[in-house]
Amino acid sequence: MEYIEKTLSDVLREKVQANPDHDFLVYADRNLRFSYAEFDKRVDELARGFLAMGLKKGDHVGIWATNVPDWNTVLFACARLGLVFVTVNTGYKTHELEYVLKQSDMVCLCVIDGWRDSDYVSMVNELVPELKIAPRGYLNSEKFPFLKYVVYVGQQKHRGMYSFNEILLLGKHSDDAELRKIEASLDTNDVVNMQYTSGTTGFPKGVMLTHRNILNNGLGIGDNQRLSEKDIVCLPVPLFHCFGLVLGMMAILTHGATAAIVEWFDPLLVLATVQKEKCTAVYGVPTMFIAELNHPMFKMFDLSSLRTGIMAGSPCPIEAMRQVINLMHMDEVTICYGLTESSPVMTQTRYDDSLEAKVETVGRALPGVEVSIRNPDTGEECPNGEHGEFCCRGYNTMKGYYKLPEATAQCIDKNGWLHSGDLGVKDKDGLFKVTGRIKDMIIRGGENVYPKEIEDFLYTMPGVKDVQVVGIASKRYGEEVGAFIILHPGTEMTEEDVRDFCRGKISRFKIPKYVFFVDNYPLTSSGKIQKYLLREMGVKKVEELGIGT
Repeated sequence: MEYIEKTLSDVLREKVQANPDHDFLVYADRNLRFSYAEFDKRVDELARGFLAMGLKKGDHVGIWATNVPDWNTVLFACARLGLVFVTVNTGYKTHELEYVLKQSDMVCLCVIDGWRDSDYVSMVNELVPELKIAPRGYLNSEKFPFLKYVVYVGQQKHRGMYSFNEILLLGKHSDDAELRKIEASLDTNDVVNMQYTSGTTGFPKGVMLTHRNILNNGLGIGDNQRLSEKDIVCLPVPLFHCFGLVLGMMAILTHGATAAIVEWFDPLLVLATVQKEKCTAVYGVPTMFIAELNHPMFKMFDLSSLRTGIMAGSPCPIEAMRQVINLMHMDEVTICYGLTESSPVMTQTRYDDSLEAKVETVGRALPGVEVSIRNPDTGEECPNGEHGEFCCRGYNTMKGYYKLPEATAQCIDKNGWLHSGDLGVKDKDGLFKVTGRIKDMIIRGGENVYPKEIEDFLYTMPGVKDVQVVGIASKRYGEEVGAFIILHPGTEMTEEDVRDFCRGKISRFKIPKYVFFVDNYPLTSSGKIQKYLLREMGVKKVEELGIGT
């Protein structure tokens, strides 16, 4: 693999030179379009405005926003100035925002009004009361000593905050000399982005990613979809997450393609965007694709322009994948696997892989990335067919966790292997399968039980729409198998029906002791199922019903 040894800014300027009038960003719902050249000009203005405001190379700049049009402007302006772009989860509340503001040493926070039931401006004012009295640029917060600037991404004025248009105006009246000098001093191994782990286990940690990390990951991901400047990729996944930023924007940038962005997920808006822009690819977690396929207006849309895309975040039921291929025309859809610490993708299926490979595996190693299944106890590589921990090393390994050297050392061993905490297996053809998380692995009376194996089996039971399996504490066995099942509408099923379906087909110790029928699962803002919350729910239900062992 020929690596990109450049910065985000270098690559953007190259694409502008090559194809200045080609669409880079499109918002179909408001007919907003930026060509590569128009976007580059706006990035320059914002970068000069940030300089005039007082930001300096190395400062940490956060963004707390949905996929608004200027989200990417902030990203690339930061990249151009040597600022570290810190993405803040759109689902955060006050307590979580406070943690990230402190832990990241954030100097500037860019915010929108809010999302869903969260008023971001009010939350920021609650945490930083000094905003109401401090002149802009002279913020002195007792709780957040690093925080000096808050920027409102919009035209409205809020006390103590800069408005976005004011900064762009500052940039229009500033010269290029300082910006170009900083830009020339940047290196591909500089940290450009800091993303906080989703918190499915433990407290969030700031993952430091470099230009080299995310550009090369985007290049490999796009190559496996056969992306080119002819492609238009519909992105309804959150940009604050690696799915949107790397699998999305970096794959699109490195291939000179077009991003058709949806501000927040709405199945109808995704379908309309695909039809209007004649998108060739669409991204999503399985639940997004299922929502699109099941939308009552699905058949009204022409999706014949679609060819490829990415499904990631959780395993896809085979029937859903079959419908994505047959009804959405996505013959070349791919599956990705990885984690934020690996920039994030380490394996991906290829565009021409079989249906079975796309639902039963997470593909092969990305070019330039070594992927190995290793024994969690000895650290030795497992032979093909033996379960172990997913590990990888290569250009995609994060620089580390911000201000957490011990946690970094626990994640990246002395031989450079990044330990994922996920369990998997590799077959003779080099295809990898995820079988669960090490912490999700259920140990019942000394027997190792892999949740994904039981989930895949229960998916085959008629009436089961989705299933998640977790370990539930047991005094007798240590843990018992618990299954949380979502049924198809109109289906009736009992706990005993599920156990009867299992008997004789899977080992007795794998049959769920506890079966709970639910309407939905607790999710992170990026769509990941929070299994630790399911475990807590299971323990509580068992105690309430008095059926524990």
